[in-house]
Amino acid sequence: MIVKKFKLFFILISPFVIAWIALFLGTYEVTPLMIIKILLNEIFHVFDIGDISEKSIIIDIRLPRVILAGIVGAALSCAGVTLQGIFRNPLVDPFILGISAGAAFGCAVTLGFLTFLPIQLMAFVFAILSVMIAYGVAKTQGEVSRLSLILSGVIVSAFFTAMVSIIKFLVDPHRLQSIVYWLMGSFSLADWKAVKIAVAGVLVGVLPIFLMRWRLNVMSMGEEEAKVLGVNIRKEKFLFIGFSTFAVAVSTSLCGIIGWVGLMAPHLVRMLVGPDHKTLVPLSISAGAAFMILADTISRTLTSFDIPVGIVTAIIGAPFFIYLMKRSGKEAWSK
Repeated sequence: MIVKKFKLFFILISPFVIAWIALFLGTYEVTPLMIIKILLNEIFHVFDIGDISEKSIIIDIRLPRVILAGIVGAALSCAGVTLQGIFRNPLVDPFILGISAGAAFGCAVTLGFLTFLPIQLMAFVFAILSVMIAYGVAKTQGEVSRLSLILSGVIVSAFFTAMVSIIKFLVDPHRLQSIVYWLMGSFSLADWKAVKIAVAGVLVGVLPIFLMRWRLNVMSMGEEEAKVLGVNIRKEKFLFIGFSTFAVAVSTSLCGIIGWVGLMAPHLVRMLVGPDHKTLVPLSISAGAAFMILADTISRTLTSFDIPVGIVTAIIGAPFFIYLMKRSGKEAWSK
């Protein structure tokens, strides 16, 4: 019991600890004491530190970037654990299922041609379309199995990736560079406006999932068992997929495609604390935030230039996916 409580406490505080460390890491070093003074002065105005360059670095650059990374990581991880529970498949995540690619296509269309439309709206529309297509393709095989769902997700992801490539071929060269860099996934353009949009997206997409997380335990038992317990499986799936897709769409519209977070964070938490979604969902949210902040910190401090964070998560995620594939299906889900 003590060990389990320690695990819970460690996972819950991990994003705050990593965020604190991330604030004083970077090309321009800022001491922890100076960070404390800057933050306290910003909140309570207790120190007269003047208009120093460190204040601008922390308040205007690093802090919104760290917060945005944490929110996006939490949203992607929440979507991942939700989809894994719905489809009873620990190998499912928004990236593999094609949701991220669909959202990216909607964003690319907006950036390239339809600049008068809200980028979040287009991302959501095509993200919903992608998951509907993926599930529909898997349904053609009869029962939606783990293999058919993953394969259909790969197909949908490849299709929308090809469509994005067509947009990159047709778009104005001046916009092409921004689209290409954005598709790699990056928080380099993070600001307080993006943080506000991310917070709104989390409230709409993640909060309902958090409040209804106990229903995922019933849905993860299977359709027949859920029907016996009186659960409207279609309605529940529609709600959970809709909220998850919205969270992914908002995240993708703010920072581009960042894969593997929704796969790794929930699975690691499941191995530590078990499959009960009452604890699995909030801990996955926390672990996803911690992982994303860590990955972004690595991407901006590893070299003298800013590496897109999507590259870092892919380098970490690909070996992890191989590890999951080597485990038996029943073992991977029962952990």
